[in-house]
Formats: sequence, C-alpha cells, structure tokens
Amino acid sequence: MVGAGLYVQVGCGLCAPEGWRNFDASPRLRVERMVGIGSVLALTTGRLFPDNAEFGDVRAALPVGTGTADGVYASHVLEHLSRADVPVALAEMYRMLRAGGILRLIVPDLAARAERYRREGDADAFMRSLNMAGAARARGLGGRTRAALGLSGHRWMYDEVSMGAVLGEAGFCGIRRCAFGDSGDPMFARVEDRGRFFHDGGPELAMQAMKP
Repeated sequence: MVGAGLYVQVGCGLCAPEGWRNFDASPRLRVERMVGIGSVLALTTGRLFPDNAEFGDVRAALPVGTGTADGVYASHVLEHLSRADVPVALAEMYRMLRAGGILRLIVPDLAARAERYRREGDADAFMRSLNMAGAARARGLGGRTRAALGLSGHRWMYDEVSMGAVLGEAGFCGIRRCAFGDSGDPMFARVEDRGRFFHDGGPELAMQAMKP
C-alpha cells in the first residue's frame, strides 16, 4: 500500500509530519533531546522542535536501516554543507533507500540567480541572494556553533547540470528536475511546502532521483 513504508526527511527544521522520520542537525534540537536539559527548556522557554523531530546529521550514519526507506526528502539542506560533504550526505541517503526508492531534494538555483544578475547587474543583490557562509559575522555561542557545523549560510551552490552530475556520481538513476507535487507518491504531499520550491517569484532547483 502506498504510504505504508518508511519515509525519511533530512533537515526537517520545524516541519515534522506524521508518517515520516524527521531528522535535523540543529544544535538547539540536540540540546532539547538531552535528558534533564530538555525538561528544563520545556518548563522555561519551551521546546522549539516538534516531539517527533530527531537529532541526526546526514553526514554521519542515521539510525535507519540500509535499504529500508521508500522515500527520502531534503529541502534546502545540501547548500549548507561543504562541497566535500555533499557526496557523503548523498551516500547516506542512497544507503537508506530501498531499490526503486525516491529521493527528492531542493536547493537554491544558482543559474536563476546568475541570470537575474546578468539582467539587473546588481552585484550586492546577487551576493545577498547567494547567502554564502561568511557574509555575516557569527555572533554568540549559538551562531558560532551553527557556523562551525556548516548550518549557517550557504557553503556551495548548484545548477541543474552540476546537481544532476553529483546525483549520478552517487549512484542514482532516473534523475530529473521536478516540481511541487509531481512525485507520484502521496506521502511527499505531507512534507513538501510549495513555498520552498520558489524564491523571489522564480523556481528553485528541485530534483528527483531513484535508487536502482
């Protein structure tokens, strides 16, 4: 039955729908899940993350069996990793998927931003649109921690050709640019947000691929 299998979201943020295992590498989530400290937060400032969000970093092994997931979803995650860490993250996503399982991901579209810069010639607007790590100084312990983990600002950018190549190198097949709601699997409707597929009125880079 469609939707009865295992589905894994990487970098869930505050979106943790039922029927999905939702992981995020936020330092705040890690603290919230610590015994004792999490209880204090609940009684004082309150917890930020939903109860079914789990701490986990896709650059390490997530607690998901090999070849068990029907679908993996990662919205605006890979651009926050170093270029060297992206193959590691994709290998982990590939590992979790069963044969025929679907990966859907979204990253900022470098080509669209470059085209806007070509049209408008505004270098400052172009650089702001890239949101690159180091554009702003990390402040406070939380800011420095997020920067050290690669969770603050973008570390690398992709266009359709480069992301397709990276997915192919990771072993995926059936690689295509995708759009909101076109997965063919209703489980993705629980996790996808139309707004994440667009930026400043234009489409972001959404890709779908399959494990052979």
